Amino acid sequence: MTILHVVAPAPVGGLERVVEMLARGHAAAGHEVRVAAVVGREEHEHAFVRSLNRAGVEVETLALPGRAYLRERAAVLDVCRRVRPSVVHSHGARPDVVDAGVARGLGIPVVTTVHGLTGGGLKNRFYERLQLRAFRRFDGVVAVSRPLADLLARKGVPGPRIHIVPNAWSGKTGWLSRAEARAVLGIPADGYYVGWVGRVSREKGPDVLFRALPLLADLPLSVVMLGAGPLLDPLRAQARASGLDDRIVCRGLVPDAARLYAAFNVFVLSSRTEGTPIALFEAMAAGVPVVSTRVGGVPDVVSEREAVLVPPDDTRALAAAIRSSFSNPSAAATRALAARARLVTEYAEEPWLARYEAIYRAVQGARSGQPAGAPT
Repeated sequence: MTILHVVAPAPVGGLERVVEMLARGHAAAGHEVRVAAVVGREEHEHAFVRSLNRAGVEVETLALPGRAYLRERAAVLDVCRRVRPSVVHSHGARPDVVDAGVARGLGIPVVTTVHGLTGGGLKNRFYERLQLRAFRRFDGVVAVSRPLADLLARKGVPGPRIHIVPNAWSGKTGWLSRAEARAVLGIPADGYYVGWVGRVSREKGPDVLFRALPLLADLPLSVVMLGAGPLLDPLRAQARASGLDDRIVCRGLVPDAARLYAAFNVFVLSSRTEGTPIALFEAMAAGVPVVSTRVGGVPDVVSEREAVLVPPDDTRALAAAIRSSFSNPSAAATRALAARARLVTEYAEEPWLARYEAIYRAVQGARSGQPAGAPT
């Protein structure tokens, strides 16, 4: 097959990692794979594009000013006519709403992966409403968790077009030792560090972790935060006002952050909403104990045997879970070993790639008049 992915990438993130894994994996399996990356005019050296180029995946970089939607559609149309893909796979609200219809107008089957819906402010909810309406016209809609699939069905996406495919772990990360990772992050080799990785925005719940810190004031621990986003500056100001600034280390966006997880004594996922988070996989793969909110696809990935799970937006429960991991490192280590074993067994890359390939072939068959089959 010839597979064209369309994405408007952020510098880093779970969505971007999924696209990279799909592109590299299917290219290695012998398919012709292209990625159309919609980036800002000044972003020709986008990290996502560089990573794909290093992997030998051909990228069509569509450098456009913001909100140039008609030019964007024209550029995607040109790529589709030149590449003549068997299937177009879009990722994220902008490609889903703006670009997928271009391929559909050419008679090309279109698939999307729904990585998560975040809610949030009025503007974001409006865009997500448009995205949910657009999903009804896709040939295949992949949900990365069962709760997300249920939501899509309630919002009117036809059931036979919904496929549940949790994310996978590639196993290709080269982890640093704890001493090496802490040296890269510029933190002391000793001490107890709570790791947090992600977009610093409301749906990821960094504020919940910050509010939990005063409840842990008696413990000699600090938080290392890797990521950027709209809540970063307000949270820093809040930490200064609370006298906790010296217990929080913010390192912003860090290249190849997955290799640094050994720096953490415990990894915290404090999200209010999730699909199947890649950051969780990264922590599991690195053998780091996990404390996570019980949201989205997280309970399908880890049980109480592999992680400590707490309700979302519950500051006291989150603080108690961190305290438990600090006070009983042996139990935390046992959970981490079980989590890593489950990751390797249940979330391998090859079966995941095969499931996507089957979906691509199913939507091609449906376009040619053959039944697409039941949801997977």
